[in-house]
Amino acid sequence: MDSRADQRRDWRDTVRDGADLALLGILTVLAAVPVLTAGAAVGTASAAVHDWLNTGSWPTARRTLSRFGRGLLPGLPATLLGLAAIGLLAVDLAALADGRVPGGAAALSLTTAVAAALLGYAASVVVEVGRAGGTRWRAAAVRGARACLDHPAHWAALAGTATVAALLGVLVTPVAVPILAGYALAAVHAVARHRPVTRAELW
Repeated sequence: MDSRADQRRDWRDTVRDGADLALLGILTVLAAVPVLTAGAAVGTASAAVHDWLNTGSWPTARRTLSRFGRGLLPGLPATLLGLAAIGLLAVDLAALADGRVPGGAAALSLTTAVAAALLGYAASVVVEVGRAGGTRWRAAAVRGARACLDHPAHWAALAGTATVAALLGVLVTPVAVPILAGYALAAVHAVARHRPVTRAELW
């Protein structure tokens, strides 16, 4: 089937896409509510977005549930690592902002830049997991790191996209955060599709 970029579209398709992504975000957040299922939820949603962008249609409910089930155990370490990283960065940024840790504006700016870079890397990993069907987090982490190091501009674009999404998540009303999640997934996948392909990847 043709990718979404090859299909002729009108305003009704745009409205339908917006509603689909909002529903995807809501379902992803609901599936991640138990916390330990967050990795499987994000991986499954990323795989769904990957299918949607490449085929123009969403995967069936049966396939989605199967992916979620297969992704529970592989996604657990990713969930724990992600929560630990978010917690440490949040504590560090809060301490720097309040002046409890020496360093001032320079240290705060450096920590913010590191957080944005980590967000970009995390976005790359999520995209790679989606391409692998929602699992294989370890291999996705390696591929994501290689993609970021080989293409710094691509890394910066992912970092910017993920940072804007994170800031919006803080600024918007909590009710809108699940909806934003679906749009954020689509955004990082869209950015990742424009990454140059290396000669090694062609082989």
